[in-house]
Amino acid sequence: MERETVDLLQPLWRALVVFRLLTWAFACFGVWTRWDGIVRPYGAVLQLAVMGIWTLISSYGYSRRWGRRNTRLAFADLIITVGCMFATLWAQPLLDIRAGASVLTSVWAAGPVLALAISRGRDGGLLGAATISLALLSLRGVDNVSKILSNVQLLLVAGLVVGYAASTMRQAGVRLREAIAAESATAERLRLSRSIHDGVLQVLAQVQRRGTAIGGEATELAQLAAEQEVALRTLMSTRPTVAAGDRVDLCGLLLPLATTRIDVVVPATQVLLPASTAGELVAAVKEALSNVTKHAGPGARSWVVVEDLGDEILVSVRDDGVGTTPARLEQARVDGHLGVSQSIRGRIADLGGTVTVRTAPGEGTEWELKI
Repeated sequence: MERETVDLLQPLWRALVVFRLLTWAFACFGVWTRWDGIVRPYGAVLQLAVMGIWTLISSYGYSRRWGRRNTRLAFADLIITVGCMFATLWAQPLLDIRAGASVLTSVWAAGPVLALAISRGRDGGLLGAATISLALLSLRGVDNVSKILSNVQLLLVAGLVVGYAASTMRQAGVRLREAIAAESATAERLRLSRSIHDGVLQVLAQVQRRGTAIGGEATELAQLAAEQEVALRTLMSTRPTVAAGDRVDLCGLLLPLATTRIDVVVPATQVLLPASTAGELVAAVKEALSNVTKHAGPGARSWVVVEDLGDEILVSVRDDGVGTTPARLEQARVDGHLGVSQSIRGRIADLGGTVTVRTAPGEGTEWELKI
């Protein structure tokens, strides 16, 4: 079932719509209280009518999906709002405005500042605040900078605060969508795991038992069933490897190495490492497992165990094969066999880690890779 798209910015857009409507009503009230002081009242009425029409249009746009997806409406709002500010000249001469008469748009002019802050974050809010401030300065004149300074400060603060809030909510929305997607994927994986466990795995286990009991050619069939059972269980337990930034989950990279002869044991939680570090560590583990196949004997089993020690990550690769002696390992290095010295020790040393090997004839071999 598809989940509804999460939009944490929707409350901000709704608040902006309410702000536009209330501030337009406030502008109308301001004109009514100063009616006798307005030189051309019909110009003020015309200006309020234009502001009201644009308020309805922009409010409809901000409440729709396309108004939230791009900044075109916000930039159009900024241009028209600046035009409405200069439309005050329909009602009051420029000299009267610079002498102290009010700009009739009042707080309504802050609307595009908030819209740009929501749609474009901090930078959008600052751009809107700077544009409205310059328009106000051009109407009031340079001589009245001190009188409009408080308005400029409020516009800048509003743009910054709302911009930071919108950016934070947008990032939270992305994380929430990722969490919902991961939850859905996990739920689907669990559903499939139950289905596979109840059907396919039980059949494979039965084939393995019966084939082993019958013997002969059926033994090969039992072996194939066992391999497929392990492959399915590994697939069911596999988890995503990609994490935030360039970090990956080491456990997710090692789990697919499991076979009928290799058990992989990892923590329930992620073990996050830089992608390059995890890649080198997995390559060293693969080389250790390759040595088991080559030298530990035909029936040897292996165990890969991952431990998160906080400041260190320990990966141990142990087998129950024929084992060897440290002297023979050293002799292999001298003879030019680079699997141990370069593919294992060299990789871990380049990562700033340490390698410890314990082995003895008849007791298998254990590698401890610590970074």
